[in-house]
Amino acid sequence: MCGIYGEFFNTKSLSKKEAFFKINDFNFSRGPNMSGYWSNNKTVQFGFRRLSILDTSIKGNQPMQSLYGKYCMVFNGEIYNFLELKEKLIDKGYSFNSTGDSEVLVNYFECFGLEKTLENIDGMFAIALFDNDIEELILIRDFAGIKPLHYSITNNDIVFGSRYDQIAKHPNSINNSIDNQVLKTYLKLHYIPAPFGILENTFQLEPGQYIRFNKNGIVEKKTYWQFPDLEKETLIEDRKIAIELVRKELKKAVKDQLIADVSLGTFLSGGIDSPLITSFAKEFKVDITSFTIGSDSKVHDESEDAIKYAKLIGVNLELRKMESSDCLKVLHSSMKHLQEPFADFSLLPTYQLTKNASDKFTVMLSGDGGDELFFGYERFNSVAKNLKYRFVPKSFRYVSYLIDKILFRNKHINECMLSDELSSSHQGLHSRTREDNLNTIFPNLKNIKTKELPFYKYLENDSEIDFYNSMRKAEFYGMMQKTLTKVDRMSMANSIEVRVPFLKKSFVELAAKIHPNLSIKRGSKKQLLKDILKKRHPKAPIDNRKRGFSVPLNRWLKEDLKDEFKEKIFDSNFIESFKINKSALKKIWNDHQKGQKDYKWLLFTIYSLQQWQENLKKE
Repeated sequence: MCGIYGEFFNTKSLSKKEAFFKINDFNFSRGPNMSGYWSNNKTVQFGFRRLSILDTSIKGNQPMQSLYGKYCMVFNGEIYNFLELKEKLIDKGYSFNSTGDSEVLVNYFECFGLEKTLENIDGMFAIALFDNDIEELILIRDFAGIKPLHYSITNNDIVFGSRYDQIAKHPNSINNSIDNQVLKTYLKLHYIPAPFGILENTFQLEPGQYIRFNKNGIVEKKTYWQFPDLEKETLIEDRKIAIELVRKELKKAVKDQLIADVSLGTFLSGGIDSPLITSFAKEFKVDITSFTIGSDSKVHDESEDAIKYAKLIGVNLELRKMESSDCLKVLHSSMKHLQEPFADFSLLPTYQLTKNASDKFTVMLSGDGGDELFFGYERFNSVAKNLKYRFVPKSFRYVSYLIDKILFRNKHINECMLSDELSSSHQGLHSRTREDNLNTIFPNLKNIKTKELPFYKYLENDSEIDFYNSMRKAEFYGMMQKTLTKVDRMSMANSIEVRVPFLKKSFVELAAKIHPNLSIKRGSKKQLLKDILKKRHPKAPIDNRKRGFSVPLNRWLKEDLKDEFKEKIFDSNFIESFKINKSALKKIWNDHQKGQKDYKWLLFTIYSLQQWQENLKKE
């Protein structure tokens, strides 16, 4: 895992090396082992920071040139099937100096071309290629959005990087205004989804996208992979067949992602997904160690279940608890490594967990992606159960809702029934801030619309399984991206590479072929994965309520973090910059302190915005 950075300038001179290296070194924690540089001395320069994983010798350093000189490449990530690709290149007459994936990748692009390479590779990656023959820059992001890639466009001058602050603090962007639509989207969703950046003329590549630039700007923007649609004729409906296919493919995904020339472990929670990953990893690496994190809050602590899983699977478990007394230190450390506003407060235990793991390991496997692919969230059922009652005329829906609420406690329908579109209700469930509170605190945003996210625009007149797949696709491109952002930023802050077997391309494509009903039914979630885990470990505590790696932020805001938050969110420069209604914010703050309302999400979202602004101004 690494950090990449570069400039492709067509209207002015490239930055001086000293200034370029300074911004390149923002990636130090992403790549502490080596720094690299390349330029054509005219229009392009590439920077690189390396976290050595495969072929840790200097032969694996980047930037890297292809054999015949067509491409120069910087690349952040891993290609899991690089050994298969290497054999094809050898058959074409290529020879290799290194044993890693970077040399294979750049030469595969040269030998087989852009489209064929993207069709054949499987991995997680952010790639920048410069075509020396036609002086064209190509930026590429992996199909699931695991690795970040930001960029800016200023008069056809391109800056790109692994970190958003490499773009935001670059002279081309530092004076750009806030994009108020993106700001409001952040305040609603608590993160900034691709393709947006909070400063004007700054962007992210979307998952599964590449963009080609030449001296005239963008030549082509293409989605080379997207989440599969359901093919009803070929859906796998037999449970035994589905279990065997998923088991076999997940096992292969784990095996492929165990390849490393450095120490490797797994994360282990009390849920379903990470125990499955750890169980398969144990088959190939008998001495594997797992890490988990506990809490001094019983409501948020699932370490007891993690201990049970570790004993059942037979792995060594490193358990360290995150105490309330640690929270301010962890908050400061994690905020320092957020390069854009981001407000999922589970980043705090994620930071601490990866920091603990970094004492012994460089690569960790996680269970992220399982909830999205196999319908693990309650909101799948919460939204979809209203589908069969949408025939009720709008004028009668509120009455129907009230009747069901009084007689059946919303067993059949809920508030989603009252929306014009169920898909908008789905998006609304991802927001923890009420529109009226935002409009009161940020009055200048009242008439500003959020950015439209097309994956939340799906039909409800399809069949139930089509509807479930549309919801799954929205989760893949929506909230899963927030989770991946959190894990990437916090793990890279601690120089840890996190691999995600559930998001191996071939596994995702298999999951899309499994009938949704095998995973989700009323009152049941992720049943297929539960069946696989139960078969491997009959005593697994699969029916326990999953809490994830979380923290008691509500309480901390009244105790350990009270002074910190109060000082920062009421900072006069921050209040003035964002035209915040201070009295309205004070009311929110006081109501939370008195326990009258729980505003932890809103307060953390505002705090993270302030921290981003403060860090942006720092040298």
